[in-house]
Amino acid sequence: MIRKARAIWRGTGRAGNGNLSTDSGVLAQTPYSFKTRFENEKGTNPEELIAAAHAACFSMALSHGLAQAGNAPDELNTSATVTFQPGEGITKIALTVKGRVPGLGEEAFREAAEGAKQNCPVSKALSGIPDVSVEATLAG
Repeated sequence: MIRKARAIWRGTGRAGNGNLSTDSGVLAQTPYSFKTRFENEKGTNPEELIAAAHAACFSMALSHGLAQAGNAPDELNTSATVTFQPGEGITKIALTVKGRVPGLGEEAFREAAEGAKQNCPVSKALSGIPDVSVEATLAG
């Protein structure tokens, strides 16, 4: 399986801008710039895309692991917060997941979440990040 994306950048780092597109078409000429990365201008940025990829991959891995153990989830709601320090790079990712998993206790859910954090392909790709945490709680 191969997935592709393209980035076009015009101009200098601070004054320039660009757009991102994916072969799936989900991102099509999506703007990114210094202001979308370091301020709040509309558009995306690399850290936001990493957060989305990590939250999605983690959720899929957790769902798969739970189902294999006989506890298929009704729903997993995951957020990923990426901390970027200029000059240092990405220094932290905090995953937070709330799940509805019938018949599963809190401790078992936390253990499954830790396993998913260690084993999802995006987590493995981001293994050089010094601080990756997961907070897992059951809803209701």
